[in-house]
Amino acid sequence: MRVTGHPLTLIFRTVLLATLLVGLSSQNVVAQEAASPESVKQIALTEAQVDDFIAAQKEVGPIVAKAPEGDQPDPKVMEQLEAVAKKHNFANYDEYDDVAENIALVMGGIDPDTKKYVGAEAAIKKEIASIDSEKAAPNDKKAQLDELQAELREPVEQVKFPGNMDLVVKNYDKLIASMPPTQ
Repeated sequence: MRVTGHPLTLIFRTVLLATLLVGLSSQNVVAQEAASPESVKQIALTEAQVDDFIAAQKEVGPIVAKAPEGDQPDPKVMEQLEAVAKKHNFANYDEYDDVAENIALVMGGIDPDTKKYVGAEAAIKKEIASIDSEKAAPNDKKAQLDELQAELREPVEQVKFPGNMDLVVKNYDKLIASMPPTQ
């Protein structure tokens, strides 16, 4: 995981990735997701869904952080996540997960400095330039750059619902603030 770069984006990506991995592994679709360039079930987000997602983070983050690692999630963890999702107006954890994936898809293309949607490729290239200009240990810098270069080689999924970009950009600061700090 990148140690430098834009800290708020790093925090969001790290926590959201952990949350999504719990959901994905619970559905046994990790291999399908990795194999398919069009892996996100894209939906048109609503303001209410984004607000509910933000509200749920205070509870989802700690559950995911305490979840044991492995191929199969703990059923008790999944029960807790289902309960939190329902408490925050989602039909179930799958719906929460769909909203999270759509938010993450947009967040990956937001320039943290301008808080404008520029697309995932442009955001990654900007982060590469930022890391290139930083003074960091050569090994750390190389690992970060290698990870970003690998992300650039992956197919970029386009956001199908332009309204999602507007909604996530509008709520960018609240989304970043809702993510628990990484350690």
